[in-house]
Amino acid sequence: MAEEVKLFRTWSSSYALRIVWALKIKGIEYETIFENLPDKSPSLLHYNPVNKQVPVLVHNGKPIVESLVILEYIDETWKQAPLLPEDPYERAMARFWAKFGDDKVLTSIRSVLMKQGKEQEEAMVPAMENLKFLEEELKGKKFFGGEKIGFVDLALGWLGNSISILEEIVGLKIVDEEKFPLLSAWMQDFADASIIKDNWPPRDKMIVKFQALLDAAAIAESATSSSK
Repeated sequence: MAEEVKLFRTWSSSYALRIVWALKIKGIEYETIFENLPDKSPSLLHYNPVNKQVPVLVHNGKPIVESLVILEYIDETWKQAPLLPEDPYERAMARFWAKFGDDKVLTSIRSVLMKQGKEQEEAMVPAMENLKFLEEELKGKKFFGGEKIGFVDLALGWLGNSISILEEIVGLKIVDEEKFPLLSAWMQDFADASIIKDNWPPRDKMIVKFQALLDAAAIAESATSSSK
């Protein structure tokens, strides 16, 4: 009996892209269901009633949610082309760095992009510190997974593309090649890998989307400031 694998996603979600890349690396056939989050489908609400977000992977009728959880599920279910290392300590560290990427790196960079002037300068300090940790972790390696793309690379994949779009829009260099040579090289190597490159959303559409998000955030920030 053929396996049923469905992926509920949006066209631009970096969290959903992790799952696309993982399934492609594993060579798993799947059906894509694109969602419009302002008008969520009954199926999405059925499969993910708790947080009502994408991505959702449905495997033989069973839903799995949260992108890092889905990545682990994929790796445990389909053993070919492993994403996580075999060694228990190395597996634990891979989970740590993936979570660090979401909890610290992404959050601190988002803070930089949402601020201006002195506040932006202050926000750059923790962002640079977090990027330095990633730089250190890459010493002696091409990818965070070693010589091939692995779990942490997929978790940090948004850095390989989205960050350059955001830098272009804001006119601010965050991942500087002189400060972060290893991270810059990793971003290029990751983005150039065929499975990654062939599944990026269109850059022009991403620029329009990110610009709209930043504009909306600026308006909200302005409204908050003026009401204080």
